[in-house]
Amino acid sequence: MRVKEGTKEKDILEAAIKVFAQHSYHGAKMSKIAEIANVSIGTLYLYYVNKEDLLVKVFENLWKKLYVEIESLAMREDLGVTEKLDYLIDLFFDIFSNNPDLATVFVNEQHHVMRNAEVDVMYYHDFMAKAELIILEGIKDKKINPNLNVKVLRFFILGGIKLLLDIWAKEPKLVPLSAIRINVKTVIKKGILN
Repeated sequence: MRVKEGTKEKDILEAAIKVFAQHSYHGAKMSKIAEIANVSIGTLYLYYVNKEDLLVKVFENLWKKLYVEIESLAMREDLGVTEKLDYLIDLFFDIFSNNPDLATVFVNEQHHVMRNAEVDVMYYHDFMAKAELIILEGIKDKKINPNLNVKVLRFFILGGIKLLLDIWAKEPKLVPLSAIRINVKTVIKKGILN
């Protein structure tokens, strides 16, 4: 990949997110990404070998941002597990509420990226390991039910959030993101029983 020059790489990544959201990974064309990024197709290929490379970079950036945040969050001793879970949920929703196209790409393409055996999305597994540490901390402090399987809980929460983001990204007026955020926090922290 070429050394960063100005904002070209940022422009390319933003254009890719837009095109992947509108046309899906399989329907996206590199020429359209170049057009929206306002770069030549040759310049695009200087930065990224192919469409797969570009999609992986989108996810690498997303998971890196999430990992950096959760790493500092996990080490904070001034917050209890409830506050850490609040922060973590807010982090997810803030990223996607500021970029609905990224929410669409996350929902539609995460499985494609993770399914590809040749691709190891940096930071994804590190993020998940830190999330598990927060859950284990909650179990240790008797704030989270010790009978829960941490991996099952992790996939349940992430899967639920992905489904809700999908609904919101496709029909934002059907269920506002603020209502989704509040309900996710309530279910995670208090369960559904009164």
